[in-house]
Amino acid sequence: METGISFLRIWADEDMVELRIEANDGASTFGINVYAGHQRLKEAAAGLDRFKDHVHGGIHDLRFGEFGPEYASGAFHARLHFQEMGNLYITIAAQSEYFDFGKKHVATESTFYMMTQPALLDDFIRALKALSDGHADKASLSAWSPF
Repeated sequence: METGISFLRIWADEDMVELRIEANDGASTFGINVYAGHQRLKEAAAGLDRFKDHVHGGIHDLRFGEFGPEYASGAFHARLHFQEMGNLYITIAAQSEYFDFGKKHVATESTFYMMTQPALLDDFIRALKALSDGHADKASLSAWSPF
């Protein structure tokens, strides 16, 4: 997998889509499956499309699923933050589905830190729109790790 974030459609019906979301910082990869309504996917693409012009300190949260044992499947949260002109900083928190592990009920979790550029965000937004419209099965945001 290329360094960055990728969304892959695994399954869909009239109401929902199951996505495989993977983050890779060049040293580690973490993937989860989340469920979202088709409208949620469209809203995510539209929100990023509005955010892309906020290059002077803008912050945007991209969320799929919910954290905690009360929810089905996994959770993904990416905070995108324009901190310097030309650089977009991304902090990713992800959590797998909860499972029984001995006497505990646990989930695997990860945090990633990445950077990308506005032009690469534009490419991702176009790919996410195509994914939400059913014209593509994958959308990727190329990024790199600051380490």
